[in-house]
Amino acid sequence: MVIMTMTSSRAFLPVLERIAEETGRTPGRGRPADYIPALAACDPRSFGMAVAELDGTVYGVGDWRQPFSTQSITKVFTLALDLAREGDELWEHVGREPSGNPFNSLVQLEYEQGIPRNPFINAGALVVTDRLQTRTGDAAGELLAFLRAESGNASLGFDQGVAASESQHGDRNAALAHFMASYGNIDNEIPVLLDQYFRQCSVAASCADLALATTFLARHGIRADGTRLLTRSQAKQVNAVMLTCGTYDAAGEFAYRVGLPGKSGVGGGIIAVVPGRCALSVWSPGLDERGNSVAGVAALDRFTTLTGLSVF
Repeated sequence: MVIMTMTSSRAFLPVLERIAEETGRTPGRGRPADYIPALAACDPRSFGMAVAELDGTVYGVGDWRQPFSTQSITKVFTLALDLAREGDELWEHVGREPSGNPFNSLVQLEYEQGIPRNPFINAGALVVTDRLQTRTGDAAGELLAFLRAESGNASLGFDQGVAASESQHGDRNAALAHFMASYGNIDNEIPVLLDQYFRQCSVAASCADLALATTFLARHGIRADGTRLLTRSQAKQVNAVMLTCGTYDAAGEFAYRVGLPGKSGVGGGIIAVVPGRCALSVWSPGLDERGNSVAGVAALDRFTTLTGLSVF
């Protein structure tokens, strides 16, 4: 076992290289999401992984500079942006508990009176986007500006084809939004909210971009320019919800294997945080039955095993 204790730049590069080499020899990489044509066409053998250190040094292996569809990963950033604005009031409208159900389930909403179980299932993310929309007038634009600033990549943008495809297949999300609106938990017009939500999920970014954009959580709420977005306590809250709810209904397995706060997306990406040390992003579009990247989870498992780093 390799135990990394260095703090110099690119300290984890040998570990990433070893993980990439092992991943290349591993069969059975899952299947891309098939309900969005742009995702279904991805090669499940693609693999990239990046680490961003606290000082902004970023490096990676494989397809770590290749943009991909971030999908639900962006829910972390909209959560942080809204939490920074309204604080604990947000938690009156969305919970902090694992759902135990698929990410697009309507089951719990009725007997919990329109309050989603957590911010990372679709219902909860719709509430967070709705509240950010009320406070900014352009939730998706606010998200994109944040990602561009934190990643240093001004060319990040929305994939209009992905957004349109999600809109065409968005009946379940519309049903979630209407149902929560019936309980008074949605402020904006549903078509406006859905447009913002689908644009949010359509952002295309690379592992390098996402690792850099996530580093504010490793710095306990401090942005790349040195300003504070979240209090230390709020950053802890976001990391905690990522750990318990960030990988759909497989969060327990992810915590068991990886031991880090993480958030996945059906585009095959996963972000993870080592508080006080670094942020990671991995991408491989082949998914398991719960919507998480098969190679991505395995790579993060190997990273924490080889480095000895986890929150436990």
